[in-house]
Amino acid sequence: MKDLQPAEIVRLEAEAVVVLDQRRLPDEVAYLVCRSVLEVAEAIRTLAVRGAPAIGIAAGYGYALAAARGDDLDEAAAALLASRPTAVNLPWAIAAMRRGSQDPASLAERARALHEDEVERCRRMAAHAAGLLAPGTRALTHCNTGALATGGVGTALGAIREGFARGLVEHVLVDETRPLLQGARLTAWELERAGIPASVVADAAAGSLMARGDVDAVLTGADRIAANGDAANKIGTYPLAVLAAHHGIPFYLVAPSSSVDLATASGADIPIEERDPAEVTDRFPARNPAFDVTPATLVTAIVTEDGVHRPPYRESLAVLAKREPLREGTRSG
Repeated sequence: MKDLQPAEIVRLEAEAVVVLDQRRLPDEVAYLVCRSVLEVAEAIRTLAVRGAPAIGIAAGYGYALAAARGDDLDEAAAALLASRPTAVNLPWAIAAMRRGSQDPASLAERARALHEDEVERCRRMAAHAAGLLAPGTRALTHCNTGALATGGVGTALGAIREGFARGLVEHVLVDETRPLLQGARLTAWELERAGIPASVVADAAAGSLMARGDVDAVLTGADRIAANGDAANKIGTYPLAVLAAHHGIPFYLVAPSSSVDLATASGADIPIEERDPAEVTDRFPARNPAFDVTPATLVTAIVTEDGVHRPPYRESLAVLAKREPLREGTRSG
């Protein structure tokens, strides 16, 4: 099967934002047509579109759609910002959209430029991260960090795909990722399309597989990385990092610079989204935190499109504050 193209995942049309509805995968490929900013916000909130970079892209398109409809842009921004609190890409994208001209045509062009930038970031970080993998790597990954989550080739999954193309990745272990199974439903589907050997495993099996010597590297994405290198990612990432450290296995975070929040000092300051308990069980009381925070001390390296960042992260990530943007805002008028 051919690779998913960026416009197949999320795109801006004349009167709508169209997203590939991830809630219906892998059984059905269907598209959700959002004709208002509130519908875009609802698509983000209900995980029709998910993954930090893809959330930012969808938010940018939603804001541009609001401008085209003549909606109040302050209200549009507020609705989008309230849809999911943890991924920093969402406020990052809204801030980029609110800089410069607010003319509808300019905003549409700027939103598409933001998407193009994320595609390029994915390509570059995948190349950097693949360079960390040894021949014959059996990689374990969590949640979904591929094209569906990014609008490009992916972050951690993009690195795995690039590693496979270079002959470095032998097999991928895919955490099912409870409670909504983004690994079993989405990552496994993307790997199947790409022809990469993979096995879905229960989240709780990771430690046993590491102990047996079946895992050579753990690669995950991140929804927000603090200035000190602490990182919020899909719930279940933190215990993977603990297990990897115990077994001497490298743990790599692969994320675009748009996920790095230098204004947030540490993971203690990252807001953690609590989702509907019914996603876990509709019979008993439940807790449903969507994310956990992995301390920087457990992270072997953080890979962005700028390269491989090593500890101390407060120093190695600080260079991102001085980087030149790829293109964003350059076509905004």
